[in-house]
Amino acid sequence: MAVKYHYNLYVFVTVLFLAGAIFGVLVVHLLTLEQQQDLAGEISRYIQLLDGGNGLDLEQSDYFWSRLLFHLKWLVLVYMLGITVIGIPGVLALNFLKGVVVGFTIGTFVLQYAWQGLFFSLVAVMPHNIILIPAMIVVSAAAISFAMFLVKNRLLRQEGALLPQLGSYSSTAVLMLLLFAGAALFEAYMAPSLIQWASGFLTSSDGII
Repeated sequence: MAVKYHYNLYVFVTVLFLAGAIFGVLVVHLLTLEQQQDLAGEISRYIQLLDGGNGLDLEQSDYFWSRLLFHLKWLVLVYMLGITVIGIPGVLALNFLKGVVVGFTIGTFVLQYAWQGLFFSLVAVMPHNIILIPAMIVVSAAAISFAMFLVKNRLLRQEGALLPQLGSYSSTAVLMLLLFAGAALFEAYMAPSLIQWASGFLTSSDGII
């Protein structure tokens, strides 16, 4: 039953993330023509910087720590929301918003550059997210599970040992932090080269906005 319960949580959080991604894609298409043109101009300028080798000037080590700190803040926020019990809606909202950001990013490039934009997104957006998204789903499901345990076994029935559950929850968070660190390493040391290489396939003349 416990395995099925956690499996259902993973499925639920995953579906919520995908719903956010779809919503993010739809938001791109709901922008006015003027907004789309402004967004297209910003993207074109960024691509030109990448083509000139000027878009990724941060030191790799500095960028790694910057990304790791960003992911750590997200992890700590989700962890604390799980402990507070009433933070479950916040956990769900964070996963939905992450989906919106990913969907909006991919949708923007596809709208601007068609299949070239899809290729760029697969190279620039998806690789580190292949590590990040599952880790986010796991720690979010763990936060919801722990919060539900607190409600059912501590607040309502006053039974069940708290420390083993808290230890399991904390261990999951630490393991996911290791995955976040791996994603940050990829973003800092591998993604810049991939992004700059993939930007060569994008030209302003390919834009459809």
